[in-house]
Amino acid sequence: MAAFGTVFIPEMAIARFDGNRWSPSEIVSSDSIQLHPGAHVLHYSSTCFEGLKAFRHEDGSINIFRMDRNIERFSQSSELLALPAIDKAATGQMIIDIVSRYKDEVPAPPGSMYIRPTHFGTEPAIGKAAAPSVTSFQYILLSPVGDYFAGGDTTLRLLLEENGARCAAHMGMIKSGGNYASALRPIMKAKQAFNADQVLFCPEGDVQETGAANFLLIDGNTVITKALDESFLHGVTRDSILTLARDLGMDVQERQLSVDELLERAAKPGCEAALSGTAAVLTPVGTLIHDGKDYPVGNGGIGQTTLKLRQALNDIQWGKAEDKHGWLTRI
Repeated sequence: MAAFGTVFIPEMAIARFDGNRWSPSEIVSSDSIQLHPGAHVLHYSSTCFEGLKAFRHEDGSINIFRMDRNIERFSQSSELLALPAIDKAATGQMIIDIVSRYKDEVPAPPGSMYIRPTHFGTEPAIGKAAAPSVTSFQYILLSPVGDYFAGGDTTLRLLLEENGARCAAHMGMIKSGGNYASALRPIMKAKQAFNADQVLFCPEGDVQETGAANFLLIDGNTVITKALDESFLHGVTRDSILTLARDLGMDVQERQLSVDELLERAAKPGCEAALSGTAAVLTPVGTLIHDGKDYPVGNGGIGQTTLKLRQALNDIQWGKAEDKHGWLTRI
């Protein structure tokens, strides 16, 4: 089976901002973009993106999960990067149009159609290092994906990094490619030195997020995760999981979590930790690595509360449970 996110639908929806207004959306070949080599994005990283999914239900309908929330974040990222403002309604229609056109390609559960809206600056102006691009492209790319856990559930090993951050603090809440690029070298070094799967960035002892996912600690009936601020990504999956945890009567605490508290709680029997994100929903964490030493989370295995929360979200996405929060857009 092809690796997650490497198979693409042959067409995409695209719109262009000419400095004054957005063009009408078009459906074009997915490999049709042409860029001037001086394009702003290639030199000054004026780009942001989103990741969301469409799901096929047993009645044959196609349902997009939390599209409105992703579009809001897409708009916010564009604004914070000084890109031209997107038209949120038009972006939503672009998503619906391209997914509707390829609705027959949406896999049945546990697969889905991954949706990647992208926005980037196109102005050919290499002298604008301190000024925004006045023109831009926006497109919606589709990738049918299978079961993220097709190889079986496994727990992750996370290296706790207290001396560095995933990205510049004021950039954390922007879903921009540069933030992911800045985390690559620490992740590669952690894999080589400690056989770690990811780095959990904890600048000055403040537990934040990994290179590509939010972090949650589950201690009995309590879920602890960092309170929202501009230093880390405001995950849609994170928000969904916390909402479902509250629905189940759990005590959700969005607050500062120190490395010391994390290690102390993780050592308790029954404690769990997980990473949340669009691809895997919730991925269990079995080991924390700190100062060269391994610390198992609970018994080091897959936590039952993690599985319960993931299943609760999957059931809504797959149409097997009531959508009480109005998260699905049916097309």
